[in-house]
Amino acid sequence: MNYTALIILACIFIPLERLFPQHRGQPILRKGWLSDLVYLLVNGWIVRFMTLAVIAGVMAGFGMATGGESLTGADRWPLAVQVVAVTVVADLGYYTAHRLSHHVPLLWRFHSVHHSSEQLDWLATYRVHFIDQTFTNCLSLLPVFFLGFSVQAVAIFALIYQAQAMLIHSNVRLRFGPLKWVFASPEYHHWHHANRREAYDRNFAAQLSIIDLLAGTMFLPRGQHPDRYGVDDPVPPQFHQQLLYPFRAAPAARAPAEDMTHEPEG
Repeated sequence: MNYTALIILACIFIPLERLFPQHRGQPILRKGWLSDLVYLLVNGWIVRFMTLAVIAGVMAGFGMATGGESLTGADRWPLAVQVVAVTVVADLGYYTAHRLSHHVPLLWRFHSVHHSSEQLDWLATYRVHFIDQTFTNCLSLLPVFFLGFSVQAVAIFALIYQAQAMLIHSNVRLRFGPLKWVFASPEYHHWHHANRREAYDRNFAAQLSIIDLLAGTMFLPRGQHPDRYGVDDPVPPQFHQQLLYPFRAAPAARAPAEDMTHEPEG
């Protein structure tokens, strides 16, 4: 990401978080902000390179096996229909990868880096281990390419995904009303980051919360919001330490949340 884009993002999200804060008094330069800035400036390049390398290799093998034909020819659909379809397919893949990352101890060691943020804001979006993000990206995007969606549709989806990812991590008190049962909101995703046992392993989708609703993994308790974030794992604070942490940590996964049913808010 270039510096111009960084300044634009800061000029959008910092005022938004000042005007509509979920947690009042949280400083702009909160704990861990410098490490997250390094993630934003450095980690993205690594993730893009690894994701493109894996997808290119898999798609090359897929092309040889199928003679270059996609499974559906979806690139001939209207662009708006493609964008909606890409969002559904990609988020199903994301949900699967994300849920695996919480339940498979080896994957959790990498994913716990993202959950180590004790205060959430737009910058916390980027604290993610490159192996964790590459795994999630590939499981999310490979079905999209197998089905043959156009590059334009994937590009539009990617822009929407990035904007929503920053929004749902932001320190903003923003309610979606009834739409929260369909689309991921800050309220919904903050519960995913909550360090409370009843919220563990909930709210896995990136964009479509209805996936969690249908899968029985949604957690939105009436009239409550998380009071603490982070993990109990001893994740170190610095960028370089966090990159090495999964290779040194003993395999461990969060204890699963108890099955709970929550009534929708009014």
